[in-house]
Amino acid sequence: MSGSGQDRTPEPLRISVIIPCHNGERYVAETLHSVLRQQHPALEIIVVDDGSTDRTREVVASFGTTVRYLRQPRGGAARARNGGVALATGSILAFLDADDLWPDGALRALLAPLERDRQIGMVVGHMEQFVSPELPEDARHQFRFSPEPVPARMCGSVIVRRMVFDAVGGFSTELESGEFMDWILRAEAFGVRSTTVPEVVLRRRLHRLNHGVVRRDARQDYVRVVKAALDRRRAAAAREGSS
Repeated sequence: MSGSGQDRTPEPLRISVIIPCHNGERYVAETLHSVLRQQHPALEIIVVDDGSTDRTREVVASFGTTVRYLRQPRGGAARARNGGVALATGSILAFLDADDLWPDGALRALLAPLERDRQIGMVVGHMEQFVSPELPEDARHQFRFSPEPVPARMCGSVIVRRMVFDAVGGFSTELESGEFMDWILRAEAFGVRSTTVPEVVLRRRLHRLNHGVVRRDARQDYVRVVKAALDRRRAAAAREGSS
């Protein structure tokens, strides 16, 4: 019978996109345009300004009510992402750095497995890197990387169900670098079911202000992240051995 509940098209999943931004006036507009081009009908965009001293506020304000804006004192990317999650109203969370880009169709590719299988909690896509085009030729040669797409469990190439994120817990504010990798490893230890799609869903921009370039001691945080993951694995194995 026409008009019955069975004929209704399921409502699209609401996606909250959280973008931490510190002094991102140069790139954040391009990042936001790449999100808006996804054309998802239920999209919430939240920019968390992490104590910027440039024109980040004005650039974000130029997008009007299509982008929510939150300013916080300088506290790092983890604190900014957690602040964005606290504001988010979507059942799906996505995270994107303020200098990176989503290719057209990225959200559609990431969302498809979640729509097909309610048991999947997290979806991972592929990433490709590029040198920001405004850099002079001598600076461009300083970046050594493979241009080939690779699967990437990192900010911008992962979406997760909100209920899964809440169960795993927020990003560690004790880390200045590697907080996203830490969360992914915690999610895997928690038993979150994930899948990887073959599409390129993230274009990662390489430039002089990349966090890993600016923070020469970032490797120490990544060592802490890996050690914590190994400790969790050993503890889990010990529990299984004693049971």
